[in-house]
Amino acid sequence: MAFLVTLAALLAAAGHAGYLAMLTSAAKKRPGGQPAVDFARKRFPIAGVGLGVTLLAFLIGTGDSAGADVFATLLGAGGGIGSVKALQSTQRRFRKGEF
Repeated sequence: MAFLVTLAALLAAAGHAGYLAMLTSAAKKRPGGQPAVDFARKRFPIAGVGLGVTLLAFLIGTGDSAGADVFATLLGAGGGIGSVKALQSTQRRFRKGEF
């Protein structure tokens, strides 16, 4: 159970970081895309923290104790939910042009 939760959270956090990387790459290729690049760079620390937390949860979840599994599940779920919310916020703000 802990493995699945932490793996899903890790994928969500990696998805947010990947979205920002693709956004930055595409914006660099367009004339006038510098505001979008700056916006994505401001959001990278949020994605990095989410990725770090979920990676830590994934590593803790590989242990053999039940306490570690519970902690990893809670940490992973929190990090995953936070990453999904951050991704949704990034997408919403970008689509509205709030950067």
